[in-house]
Amino acid sequence: MSAPQTLPATARYTWGGDEFLFVEIAEEMSLPGNLRAMGIARGLAEAALDGIVDICPANASLLIRFDPDVLEPASLESTVRELEARTRSETNTVLSTRIVEVPVWYDDPYTREVVGRFREGYHQDPAGTDLDYAARVNGLSDAAEFIRRHHTQPWIVSMVGFVAGLPFLFQLVEREHQLEVPKYLSPRTDTPKLTVGHGGCFACIYSVRGAGGYQMFGIAAAPIFDPAQKLADFAQSMVFFRPGDIVKFTPVSEEEYRRIEVDVEAGTFRYRTVPVEFDTERAVADPEAYNATLLEVLRGE
Repeated sequence: MSAPQTLPATARYTWGGDEFLFVEIAEEMSLPGNLRAMGIARGLAEAALDGIVDICPANASLLIRFDPDVLEPASLESTVRELEARTRSETNTVLSTRIVEVPVWYDDPYTREVVGRFREGYHQDPAGTDLDYAARVNGLSDAAEFIRRHHTQPWIVSMVGFVAGLPFLFQLVEREHQLEVPKYLSPRTDTPKLTVGHGGCFACIYSVRGAGGYQMFGIAAAPIFDPAQKLADFAQSMVFFRPGDIVKFTPVSEEEYRRIEVDVEAGTFRYRTVPVEFDTERAVADPEAYNATLLEVLRGE
């Protein structure tokens, strides 16, 4: 088991004009860095300071927008530094969140068609597929083995953004076991809605159709962004995922995918979710053992 990654002693604080404060926890992604960014963001939200316009936690940083006519920049920085110090020293390492099961049709015809259109000049391996390429660069035997590795271990939503509702996901495994795949050499002009993609160490689900550069492995069966809020899962927000959600991808057949499509159209689909107290200290110390505990919670719902 590898040693947990260490973070810089303090974050780097940078001002953007007179309305933004950027707090960089670390230059590289890690679970401890992401959890610290989320902890600061939660603390700042709970403080409910007058003048805060928006708090945007990211993978290992957060951006704060504020009104300088209401909130003094020095006062904001002082508060954030206090929150940062608290996240470094607090002993409560439990995050109240949920496990979400996300059905995925791997190697589906929709992403496969787009993969075929964007090879020469776009991709490192014009002759193959994204799944074949991902398997090879990860030293795996074939695409089926890559798919198995992709869905058998959980992921954490490290941030939501880029386009509305798109989650970035970081696999909860030791660093040497993480799936890593470079992005396309040149971005595509087309990506199917709900494509399950991968770039670097991050998985994602494209919430809408559009341009993209991540490798494409399959398509999620249900919406993650619902501006009309027709489905019950979107009653509180048009964006389904929240930072800190734990995601378990589950492969489905074409028949199962079509059945979910019918449920979505009828307005009856619900994601399978289970509340969980995520012990961040155990997750960092022994990911394999703790993942087994998380998946048991999902199976025992």
